[in-house]
Amino acid sequence: MANLAINTTQNVNLDYTVVSVGERILAFLIDLLLFSVYLYVVELITSAMGQAISDNWTIFGIQQLLLLPVMFYSLYMHILFNGRTLGKWIMKIRVVKIDGNPVHWSNYLTLWMLRLVDIWIFLGSIGLLYLIFTEKNQRLGDMAAGTVVISTKQKTKISHTILEEIAEDYTPTFPSVINLTDKDARLIKEIYLVALGSSDFKTLNALRKKVESVIEVEADMYDKPFIDVVLKDYNFYTQNM
Repeated sequence: MANLAINTTQNVNLDYTVVSVGERILAFLIDLLLFSVYLYVVELITSAMGQAISDNWTIFGIQQLLLLPVMFYSLYMHILFNGRTLGKWIMKIRVVKIDGNPVHWSNYLTLWMLRLVDIWIFLGSIGLLYLIFTEKNQRLGDMAAGTVVISTKQKTKISHTILEEIAEDYTPTFPSVINLTDKDARLIKEIYLVALGSSDFKTLNALRKKVESVIEVEADMYDKPFIDVVLKDYNFYTQNM
């Protein structure tokens, strides 16, 4: 498997593994299974409606309307779930930009449009050939959009950087953390980890007071949860700039 070095907005280089052809195919097959279940349900619904509605054109129109979620599945799933479909989520893989920038909706649109060539028109042969013979296992759509599919199984330990693991629906508490710099955040995390490791609660409390003064807040929280929230908030704002 090829490795991909991505430079984050915090100027931290993270090495990711570009997923194999097999992993991409398996993710696609999982999505196809979902399509099959959905189409079966649509068939049941339209068959039942056919018993009550005699107009075949009306039934046909309803059927085509119900098929729209399948047609646009890849597009809206990637946009809504940060480069993932259900298959990619299960396989722990996602679409990212090669240059480390956030993936724009127009990139997902390019991927979706070129699925016609990569997958549907030529029965997957074009996409498969590109996946096999390109260095980063990219299909034609990936090359046009400047994207690649990576494994989200993090190899670089998050504790070695100023990055913090935050949920996609994370809600920040202290907006003023944007007054911190990358150097500040790195120093805070280093002192925080050392203080925790040695159970030095005096240092932890002093750190908390210093951070409060810098970001100009007074929080009704214990020292450890406060520093933890500050680091997560900082990552939230810098990752979404």
